[in-house]
Amino acid sequence: MNVLALTILVSTCLAGIFIFCFIGELRRSRHSSPERDSLLPFSDDDSDDPSS
Repeated sequence: MNVLALTILVSTCLAGIFIFCFIGELRRSRHSSPERDSLLPFSDDDSDDPSS
């Protein structure tokens, strides 16, 4: 019975982590769109300019 309790505890923790990350991703995605996210690597960011 200890194995069953441990399995339920671990799966509950994993489900909680999944729900937490899912809600965090939903909140983050409100501020952006897939099109904008896909173009982020092409943005002109002066902080990564190796010539300066």
